[in-house]
Amino acid sequence: MNIFCDLHIHSCLSPCGDMLMTPNNIVGMAFIKQLDAIAVCDHNACGNLPAIKAVADMMGVLLLPGMELTTREEAHMLCYFPDVESCMAFGRFVHEHLPPVQNRAEFFGRQVFMNEEDEETGEEEKLLISALDLGFEECAQAIHEHGGLCVPAHINRGSNGVLNALGFLPEGCRYDAIEVSDAVAMPPVDLSGYRLLRSSDAHYLENILEPTFTIDVKEKSVQALFDAIAGRA
Repeated sequence: MNIFCDLHIHSCLSPCGDMLMTPNNIVGMAFIKQLDAIAVCDHNACGNLPAIKAVADMMGVLLLPGMELTTREEAHMLCYFPDVESCMAFGRFVHEHLPPVQNRAEFFGRQVFMNEEDEETGEEEKLLISALDLGFEECAQAIHEHGGLCVPAHINRGSNGVLNALGFLPEGCRYDAIEVSDAVAMPPVDLSGYRLLRSSDAHYLENILEPTFTIDVKEKSVQALFDAIAGRA
């Protein structure tokens, strides 16, 4: 069966995310747009996933837990996990590799934790858009060691796409899928052997995808979606 997905959305925990990107607003917009599954992938953090999962369960929307890492080379890399607990465990590992740079909310934006009632419960002090002290290949290895899926993000778009950050897609890594952007031309690399994901990278509610991108899964569940991206469907 095919399910409609948007697998790259930011919440208000990302400093570049709009403050309206709350758990209820994100899931509510996905529900209104008739999406079956979403992934919320904040920059180097996943602290809002428990609240988003609670809301998603209530509304019948699948939540694939994830994060968007910034490697040492300033390249962005998505990672997905089969459950919130394993993603949160990896999030603690990632937090240890963030530099001790404090966020300046007046300049970069607030980094807000919320509960399932969209109430603020705190703010992250470290600047989440900083680059980790782990290189691209080290991040890919760490993701797999923690049981996650590694997906280079929007490889053909912006300075943080790996093709612009490094000039090439490293061949020494194992990628479970590749995210490409439809906003620019397809990258001049052979991606024929990879599953391609097309997501919104939404930082604002209105940018969440319409029901246009589908993934074929054996059943409507987070584990089946995780397995499909991993090529185990």
